[in-house]
Amino acid sequence: MTGALDRIGAEDAGLHAFITVDADRALERARRLDRQPDKGAPLHGVPIALKDNLCVRGMRTTAGSRILGDYAPPYDATVVTRLEAAGAVILGKTNCDEFAMGSSTEHSAFGPSRNPSDPTRTPGGSSGGSAVAVAAGFVPLALGSDTGGSVRQPAALCGIVGAKPTYGRVSRYGLIAFASSLDQIGPFARSVGDAALLQDVIGGPDPRDSTCGTMATAPCASQLDQPVRGLRIGVPRDLLERGVDAEVKVAFDSALESLAGLGAAVTPVTLPHSEYAIAVYYLVATAEASSNLARYDGVRYGWRAPDSATLAELYGRTRRTGFGSEVRRRLMLGTYALSAGYYDAYYLKAQQVRTLIRRDFERAFETADVIALPTSPTPAFKLGERLDDPLQMYLADVFTVGANLAGLPAISVPCGLTTGGLPIGLQIIGRAWDDATVYQFASAFERTTSS
Repeated sequence: MTGALDRIGAEDAGLHAFITVDADRALERARRLDRQPDKGAPLHGVPIALKDNLCVRGMRTTAGSRILGDYAPPYDATVVTRLEAAGAVILGKTNCDEFAMGSSTEHSAFGPSRNPSDPTRTPGGSSGGSAVAVAAGFVPLALGSDTGGSVRQPAALCGIVGAKPTYGRVSRYGLIAFASSLDQIGPFARSVGDAALLQDVIGGPDPRDSTCGTMATAPCASQLDQPVRGLRIGVPRDLLERGVDAEVKVAFDSALESLAGLGAAVTPVTLPHSEYAIAVYYLVATAEASSNLARYDGVRYGWRAPDSATLAELYGRTRRTGFGSEVRRRLMLGTYALSAGYYDAYYLKAQQVRTLIRRDFERAFETADVIALPTSPTPAFKLGERLDDPLQMYLADVFTVGANLAGLPAISVPCGLTTGGLPIGLQIIGRAWDDATVYQFASAFERTTSS
């Protein structure tokens, strides 16, 4: 434990993976675990980092926002309870885009994280700090949240494994909400097997989360060693025709060849409504954010603007000074989409197209066992490069938002490097509740790159 803390102390100033490191708490827990037999606990003594939108009792939890700058939750998230029951040691909370709204970790109130492969570049977002913590070797495991790609995209840009479980497979109790029908907590790791182990630890029914599934599902680790021979990989080639970096295309095609070499069949599929996925996502997500973030009003908890003469002034000044520019932008979009006279034209229409996107995936899975795409259309971009162009920033999630809109499991695994040494990720998407097959394909591909 001291080794991990020493490395964070020596190197994190240049990468800014963490917002909060609680060394005293971690060392005390490690000492307690040393005095106890592990009794088969799968994560006994393993250090782990948590995205700073996951509640840990008594530990500062900011969601990357000034409005929660000194908030210490009075309870643990379900995933925290399960991690500690499995023997894990929580070292601290990692940097993230404010309220998980971003694709570069540049919208954190505490400054950006930096990519270990090239500190002038973004690690991705919004769970960039967790990705950096694992990629830099500070911790072997971390958790993030994925609303539109916020685990998978930073995993790809940092060259590690990151997964989004099926919606409802992992409890959201204690996750600070962004968009409740899209948010899912997911693992970061340096190997597919470690990610599967972590997802199995945190997953399962939870009566405190009404959206959590109750059905029995195969553990993610159950099929890791199974061959993929005879299984089918669907590839929607038409989605790769525009905006995809040439080196990303080469790495993606090479990954498909590797899987084909293992006996998997590569077959074309179509996802005709995916061209609308970004637009649908940024209507649904911002509308839900508008509702979820209404609670931050300067009255109940969090930051309160001083010297307000009226209640209306208190609300306005608190939200104007407590929220950053990206959060304010999305709240205005979402409030507009839900407003009288525009609800049917925007939010309702987006939900209708969301249904069409889900049906597209269902039809594709009639002829494929998984669907493969690049995780990100480009490698890591320069810090500051897209801050003044929100549309380009939003397009970083063009290949990831579909899985969230449809509630599907998806994983990103490293599949190569650019000539400049920047990581590239392969994304594998599966049927709802069939997370085990997603991990099976990811593990099979991982073995081809490590042999």
